[in-house]
Amino acid sequence: MKKMIGLMAVLCWVILIVGCAANTENAKQKSPASTPAATQQQSAEVTPEPTPKEEPRIIATTVSATEIMDLLDLNLVGIPTSAKKLPERYANVEKVGNPMGPDMEKVKSLKPTEVLSVTTLKYDLEPLFQSAGIEANFLNLTSLAKLEESVVQLGEKYDRKAQAESVITRYEDKIAEIKAAIAGKPSPKVLILLGVPGSYLVATEHSYIGDLVRIAGGVNIVQGESVEYLASNTEYLQQGNPDVILRAAHGMPEEVIKMFNEDFIKNDIWKHFNAVKNKRVYDLPEELFGTTANLAADTALSDLLPMLYPELKQ
Repeated sequence: MKKMIGLMAVLCWVILIVGCAANTENAKQKSPASTPAATQQQSAEVTPEPTPKEEPRIIATTVSATEIMDLLDLNLVGIPTSAKKLPERYANVEKVGNPMGPDMEKVKSLKPTEVLSVTTLKYDLEPLFQSAGIEANFLNLTSLAKLEESVVQLGEKYDRKAQAESVITRYEDKIAEIKAAIAGKPSPKVLILLGVPGSYLVATEHSYIGDLVRIAGGVNIVQGESVEYLASNTEYLQQGNPDVILRAAHGMPEEVIKMFNEDFIKNDIWKHFNAVKNKRVYDLPEELFGTTANLAADTALSDLLPMLYPELKQ
């Protein structure tokens, strides 16, 4: 009898263990967490939504920088106050003042993520920006190559590589065209005068216009300098006896051209220059030949070519 009771007790324990194991297995099969579909569903539920990328708040304080931003299809919250025609897309954008003296309070009020100026104004403007607690990016636009570098860097920064590459290709094609046109031709000696109301400077090979002259095969009569512009000394310049004189009017073009004309008449030394004798003195349009590089560089090179090589006039 005792054996029978012991046997029945063992059977009960076996049944209980088997039953628990079966229930555990069933629970695993029914649990959503144990199936791939359920795992994917749970993963989808906990994946956070991507944070929307905030649009940059860019202020361009010069005309050239504004045009570059337009090329890269970027919006601006601030543009320079200028008599020059700016891209239509910025017609209703807040103006922040003259490129040479932006309104710092206005700039700060727009809460920019980036402020663009140019290196030719850095010496004067950087202390003002720093005093106002504004970090400015000074673009180097002193040559066509530097312009290309600035465009590429901004294109990479703001995911506009295709737009940047399109303009670089345009310039490379123009330079190849220029080189083919002047192949085998003697290099003309060139004097570049930069006029501002009341006075004028001499542009060296390190200036933007000087760089265009170099690309077009001309030789600047001012060599060995490290700056972009020098004070004028007509006696020294006459020794270089340029074949071509280029006059760039800046600020108030009509007034500056008038000043140039009067000086070339009153100052007797000018008549001894070969460029004056041969009537190869040219006034450069300001919209193409500014103090810094601009996106119309390829058009400027086309206009410059017949000035340096009269035989290439169309």
